[in-house]
Amino acid sequence: MAIRLIAMDLDDTLLRDDWTISPRVEKAIQRAQAQGVKVTIATGRMPISTRPYAEQLKLDVPVITYHGAMVQQALSGDILFRRVIPSAVAAEIVRYVLEQGVYTQIYLKDRVITTKRNGFSRDYAQISSVRIEEADLLIILSQEPEGIEKILLMGEEAELDQMAPLLRQRYGEKVNITKSKPCFLEMTDCAVNKGVALAALAERLGIVQEDVMAIGDSFNDLEMIKYAGLGVAMGNAQSAIKEQADIVTVTNQEDGVAEAIERYVLDRTLSETNNSNSAFD
Repeated sequence: MAIRLIAMDLDDTLLRDDWTISPRVEKAIQRAQAQGVKVTIATGRMPISTRPYAEQLKLDVPVITYHGAMVQQALSGDILFRRVIPSAVAAEIVRYVLEQGVYTQIYLKDRVITTKRNGFSRDYAQISSVRIEEADLLIILSQEPEGIEKILLMGEEAELDQMAPLLRQRYGEKVNITKSKPCFLEMTDCAVNKGVALAALAERLGIVQEDVMAIGDSFNDLEMIKYAGLGVAMGNAQSAIKEQADIVTVTNQEDGVAEAIERYVLDRTLSETNNSNSAFD
């Protein structure tokens, strides 16, 4: 195995708790890219919230956003793939969750919309550095001919854990339901997830599965961690994620992404180079 493509989740993985990339992590990524390794982001975030990090890292490959529902060129923003929840299905789900009194946001390309902003929306806006619009969600959906990328429910973890099986029972054949944080329950079209998107990207780049590394911390990372030839769970990941990963690195606060890249990409590349050189001595 020689890693040629690295996919990293953003929150609680690539990013520290203050939503910044540490100098060590940035340097490890730059070194990997200098050695010809492709590096991308795979996140549940919307593109406009992802792009500043792609620009900081000077990524030259498509990035995966909305859990795989949209893939864009990192710097130009050109859309290569988009898969939406059909408007009729989204309206049915939104009507149901609003009746349950659950705070809800919908996502349409680079827009995020809620019925009424509150503490959840203020926290989300701070994390994601986006402006959240206020509007009647059902009216927005009635005016959208295609559909939306994502529905996000926010609430107490226990509340969302009770809601999730009810939603899966009612809509599990129509949408993919996952958690990216304890207080986030997210829905995208049933055909997409980070693993499917990463597999398609690897094929596009001509890279075989065993040469892919995926790094993440939460349930929405599970499919790509299981797909990758080397699936890496962060030290701060939930135990269920660690059990499915090939290796566990240290936490996002301890530069876990850099630790994994240095050990399994840079060190290995150096070792292979030294071995290659010694063969000609």
